[in-house]
Amino acid sequence: MADFLINMEIRNIAIIAHVDHGKTTLTDAIMKQTGAAEEGFSMDVNDLEKERGITIYSKNTSIYYKDTKINIVDTPGHADFGSEVERVLRSIDSVLLVVDAQEGPMPQTKFVLKKSLELGLKPIVVINKIDKPSAMPEQVKEMVYELFLDLGANDEQLNFKVIYAIGRDGTAKRNLKDEAKDLTPLLDLILEVVPSASSPELISKKLRAQPFNLAYDNFLGRMAISRIYEGSIKKGQDVIIKGVEAAARKGKIVKMFSFKGTERVEIEETIAGDVIMFAGIPDINIGETVCVEDSQDALPVIEIDEPTISLNFLVNSSPFAGRDGKYVTNRQLRERLEKELEVNVGLKVDLSSNESYKVLGRGELHIAILLEQMRREGYELQVSQPQVIIKEENGKKLEPFEEVIIDTPEETSGVIIEKLSKRKGIMTEMKHEDGHIRLVFEVPTRGLLGYKPEFVVDTKGEGILASRVIGFRPFVGEIERRSLGSMVSMVSGKAAGFSLWNLQERGELYIGHGTEVYEGMVIGNVSKGNDLNVNPTKGKELSNMRSSGADEAIKLIPPVEVTLERGLSIMNEDEYLEITPENIRLRKQLLSGIERIRDKRKNRN
Repeated sequence: MADFLINMEIRNIAIIAHVDHGKTTLTDAIMKQTGAAEEGFSMDVNDLEKERGITIYSKNTSIYYKDTKINIVDTPGHADFGSEVERVLRSIDSVLLVVDAQEGPMPQTKFVLKKSLELGLKPIVVINKIDKPSAMPEQVKEMVYELFLDLGANDEQLNFKVIYAIGRDGTAKRNLKDEAKDLTPLLDLILEVVPSASSPELISKKLRAQPFNLAYDNFLGRMAISRIYEGSIKKGQDVIIKGVEAAARKGKIVKMFSFKGTERVEIEETIAGDVIMFAGIPDINIGETVCVEDSQDALPVIEIDEPTISLNFLVNSSPFAGRDGKYVTNRQLRERLEKELEVNVGLKVDLSSNESYKVLGRGELHIAILLEQMRREGYELQVSQPQVIIKEENGKKLEPFEEVIIDTPEETSGVIIEKLSKRKGIMTEMKHEDGHIRLVFEVPTRGLLGYKPEFVVDTKGEGILASRVIGFRPFVGEIERRSLGSMVSMVSGKAAGFSLWNLQERGELYIGHGTEVYEGMVIGNVSKGNDLNVNPTKGKELSNMRSSGADEAIKLIPPVEVTLERGLSIMNEDEYLEITPENIRLRKQLLSGIERIRDKRKNRN
């Protein structure tokens, strides 16, 4: 084995935080200052990540600082991708907990910190964005300390180190009064606090490694991103894979890659403590142990959070099917879902039926990201209304609950408390902060489905809502939700401005003048709660008689855009969301009005 490998110092860290608290910006700055990336580079390389400004997939990188290799994992901040964070934490030795100097700890901060403390990790707290006008770094430090206490941190964990940073400017300092030039104080602290992942003792042992994430390559197939806990690993080496339940099986490492900055670099050999990606074992899974002898013990299993919602994926069967999609058949849809299962471990798919595929995910955003990727790739499909997964344990029905933190202006707090109480939410905390109120609720996931569009309207866009799944609890019974009826087109053709002008008094419209519609397509909602069959194509009747209102200008209210997340939130049980590369439409499952009436009668009887 090469001497430089034996003498290589390795540190493994993950950067964790609530969404939009500055993880990726900080990672980008670290990479630029250590020469691992060029100016203008961002770890959010996926188009969806760039557009939404959030990290969706955890990413590996590494930097070299003072002869030490630091492996860094940039993790997602949204609760729907929490399963990614949980797996990553098992493979590293410390975390940088990034907290916004204005907002303080948020739901995902609590979730990721709780997991870190349970695993015995000692976090480094980075109070970021200290340049914000209303930043309160000292108060936030106290809030983080209280959070550590609440989550049962031990004495060693409570003695955490704090760094104050402006990630966007690439500066950090240990004390607020210090002058900040670059990120050297943070990098020095990582070398001081984070334990070394490599040692001659660990390298001398027999190989034990564990995959914590998966990747897919069109030529190499499934690849495993793994932490090497003991021994060394070589390209071409024969290994034994010990699964969770299945018997041990043999495999061979065909190719190995290390992370160097933003690039994947092929390597021949590496040692304990390193994080690598390898190919050659097509059925490798997260949490399995890669070793060299049957007698070796398997590493502790990595458990993945259970899904909380389910919905059906079907082939698009609307009258406009096949117009702008490249992949429209059942076989293509099935193959795409099978491919997704290779890498998206938070997702489960029931492929037993050929008519529709039941997809189980962690939340509406988790499913919406998959659907957005599919439509951009050229897929056409339709999905049913998301339903919360109810499970039974010891004869009791259980359902998922979420902790919801809401920051809102004081004047809108009353309507939020009223609505969430009706949805079986229980308020656990209420704090007044500079004209705003922070409300903390525990709400069944069923009660939150479809609530976010209402929340935006009720708070006039000024409220912030964040949530995280806190586990399964006893079923709370019927939930009162605001029920909107659907405005359903009873004809096919092009929508006419005159007709829409008359219809907009009945509710919100989802389409504008000139939009093509078909029978059974949902063109808007009805505030009274019952479905309304309408003719949006009817133009103004022409005659040679002059009426008093003849010269009135038609003023159309701009239609509400049906996005993927909005569509999943507002659709009713008897509807499908039709998704194509160019359009997102709501439609009734039964397109004909007569068929819908027959179905209602049949269900009554």
